[in-house]
Amino acid sequence: MKFIGIIPARYASTRFPAKPLAMLGGKTVIERVYRQVEGVLDDVVVATDDERIENAVLAFGGKVVMTSTSHRSGTDRCYEALTKVGAEKYDVVVNIQGDEPFIQADQLLTVRDCFSDPTVDIATLVKPFTPSDGFDALENVNSPKVVVNNKMEAMYFSRSIIPFFRGKDKNEWLKGHTYYKHIGLYAYRSDVLRQITSLPQGTLEQVESLEQLRWLENGYKIKVGISNIETIGIDTPEDLAKAEEFLKNRIK
Repeated sequence: MKFIGIIPARYASTRFPAKPLAMLGGKTVIERVYRQVEGVLDDVVVATDDERIENAVLAFGGKVVMTSTSHRSGTDRCYEALTKVGAEKYDVVVNIQGDEPFIQADQLLTVRDCFSDPTVDIATLVKPFTPSDGFDALENVNSPKVVVNNKMEAMYFSRSIIPFFRGKDKNEWLKGHTYYKHIGLYAYRSDVLRQITSLPQGTLEQVESLEQLRWLENGYKIKVGISNIETIGIDTPEDLAKAEEFLKNRIK
């Protein structure tokens, strides 16, 4: 099987404009993401809608594809990029967030390995919450939670805490049940990516603002791999400062 990593990266962002071009440890954020993926999968390409990002990727020797400015999600942008690089050349597309400069090879390989099962159409990652995370982390609406079945397939994603632990003090919930935090790394078989990008938005997706619920609502199964690595996404300038500090400490 052949895997391609596609990194959607757009210039416009309400909370952090030009985020992919922000500097982190002497390199742009988008270059750091690219370098983390390079060599792990069979191929990697940035999918963008802005010439400034295109030029930055070309400047560091990366591959880049220009895509429409009208896409509503990274999944849609991934599919257009796939059609431009040649959908027939790749069995699986791995959608890597353009603001995850510390994505690890182990995480990419965990998602890739889900496709050793020929029945898997879509895969993603979760990380177990630990008691040391505390209830505040579990309650954070910007950190979607996932419940899985006995086959490690996603049953539901929510910004709310799921499941509700009845009869237990909330400070004991993380000790009495394994809760899963969703890591926004997706992989899809190429033909499945084509199918899901043509689906209309469903009620669940609109309510929770989580696009993966559209796939579940339409009967697609999502295989879940487990990672114990904490990701550091960059959504705001404050997050960039934290990432800079993390990078400095890692280098020491």
